Amino acid sequence: MSQLQLEQVRKSFRNGDVEEEVLKGVDLTLQQGEVTALVGASGSGKSTLLTIAAGLQRPSEGQVVFRNQNLAALDEEQVRKIRARYFGFVFQSSHLVPFLTVEEQLSMMMDIADLQAIKEYKQAQIDRVLEEVGMSHRKSAYPSSLSGGEKQRVAVARAIIHEPSILFADEPTASLDSKKSTETMALIQDITKSFDMTTLTVTHDEEMLRYADRIVTMRDGRVVSE
Repeated sequence: MSQLQLEQVRKSFRNGDVEEEVLKGVDLTLQQGEVTALVGASGSGKSTLLTIAAGLQRPSEGQVVFRNQNLAALDEEQVRKIRARYFGFVFQSSHLVPFLTVEEQLSMMMDIADLQAIKEYKQAQIDRVLEEVGMSHRKSAYPSSLSGGEKQRVAVARAIIHEPSILFADEPTASLDSKKSTETMALIQDITKSFDMTTLTVTHDEEMLRYADRIVTMRDGRVVSE
């Protein structure tokens, strides 16, 4: 079942007097339960495509359809609410809040998603997700005491604590060594299946592609193979 459709998406940026077209009519459909990896050379448009799919910026032309709504036609507050409730994000850096414990990081995300969960459910969900990512034993730890791999595991947990429909991962292994990179991508693959989510990830690391169900190659702002 499709979760998100990009239809003839174009994106241009103005650089002085020159307008540069970064995306040139991209069509892409994301399927439920699949990990889709976007690959291509620097400047091919993959990160721009991911941010547009996630509602973090608007296309110059085209549609981004999620649950029968075109995100490009909604106002900023409507898109923000959709992002907060239905999308999860993992980036190159974990971006953990330094003064919150692991447990508190997840609790904060549930509040941002406006789940209005009762206390007992909230704690049960936090415990469940920390168990899923192998971080139950570190729930009272602060980010400063975590390794790079542990921080990314917490970042993944925070991204899925509200059970989003789609997980967006932009170079999630870029700051990790090869062992931790493999562990992180294996975790994202497992989480996608066990939570029946959809994942769109950007990566430069060919070793990580074995964890993807589908590989979409971009070149010069276009999808050239998938």
